[in-house]
Formats: sequence, C-alpha cells, structure tokens
Amino acid sequence: MSLSVREAGRSTVIAVRGEVDLDNAGQLDEAITSAARARPGAVVLDLSEVTFADSTTVNVVLRCYGAIGARLRPAALSAYMDRLLGITGVSQALPVYGTVAEALEAADPGQG
Repeated sequence: MSLSVREAGRSTVIAVRGEVDLDNAGQLDEAITSAARARPGAVVLDLSEVTFADSTTVNVVLRCYGAIGARLRPAALSAYMDRLLGITGVSQALPVYGTVAEALEAADPGQG
C-alpha cells in the first residue's frame, strides 16, 4: 500500500493505492487520524486505486468514521472497494462519494 496526502482548501485528500490489509492498515488509520487533527475540513479517502482490502480496512474506516463523523468521506471507490463496502453494508451506513471532487464539494461548497 502507498498513501499520498494533499491539502484541498480546508480539507485533506488521502489517495490510497494497492493492497490494504492487516500488515499496513495501521498506516491508513494513522494518516486519517493525523489529517483530522491537522485540518478542520473533511478527510477524503480516494480509494480509486485500491486493489485489495480486507476486514481490517473496513474496521479502520468504521472506527475513523466513529471518531470524526461525517468529516470522513470515502470516495471514488475502485471496483474492489465498491464490492467490499457493499457486501459489508458500509456503503449503506455512511456516505460514499462517486468522485473526490463530489466529496470535496460536499465538505466545502465551492471548493471542488
């Protein structure tokens, strides 16, 4: 897994690439937590390039959503993430955005 983090207005976008699993999900958790502490806006997860994820990843997303609420905005799901979040019910339990731009616009209208 690799993460790239960028600022977008008051928000932060974390692009996640590759395989997210038990061995590296802690890095994702820390990136989300750090971004939420550092900036007042949304924390957008760009999941378009995730090729594998497991229940540990789902747990990180749910835990972080519990901690920062609607500031966490999963977006641009890869086919794998779309299936995983659909099967686990996560995509019905919290907002999921079609694109990073949509997530940013919802976080701070006019920012997209």
